[in-house]
Amino acid sequence: MSALEQMYQQVILDHAKHPHGRGLAGSADPAVGHLAGESHQVNPTCGDEITLRVDVSDGADGRTVSGVSWEGQGCSISQASASVMTELVTGRGLDEVAHLDAVFHDLMASRGKGLGDDDAEDALGDAAAFTGVSQYPARIKCALLGWAALKDSLARSGALAA
Repeated sequence: MSALEQMYQQVILDHAKHPHGRGLAGSADPAVGHLAGESHQVNPTCGDEITLRVDVSDGADGRTVSGVSWEGQGCSISQASASVMTELVTGRGLDEVAHLDAVFHDLMASRGKGLGDDDAEDALGDAAAFTGVSQYPARIKCALLGWAALKDSLARSGALAA
C-alpha cells in the first residue's frame, strides 16, 4: 500500500471513529429565514442507513447550507463519507454544494483512478480519500449514501426551488 493510500485510509478511519455532524439537530420548524429538510436513506445491498437534516439560510448572496446533522448506522465507509460531506458542504452556497456533489460522483465513477484534476480533488478536501473506494462497486453505494440523503433533504426543504 502506498503512503497516499495509507493516508487516505487513515482519513476514512478517523472520520468513522470521530464523525462530524453526528446527532440530529434542529427540528421540523426552522428558524425565520431558514429552510429545513430531512431524508432517510437506506442502502438495501448492505443495510447501511442514514437520516440527515439540512438547514438552509436565505441570505443576500443566496441560499447557503448553514447546518447538516445526521444519524446513521453502517460500515465505516458510509459513516465516514457522511462525516466528510458534512464538513465539506456546511457554510457553502447551493451552487457550490451541487458542484461538489457532481465532483464526488465523478470520483466514485473513476474506478480508483482519481479525477486527474488537481483543482477538483483539492475542492473535495478529505472526500478525495474515497478514491480507493471507487475501485469496489459494492462500496460506492456506501460512500454515496450521505450524499443522496443531502440531495433529497435539500429538495424536501424547498431550497432548490427557484
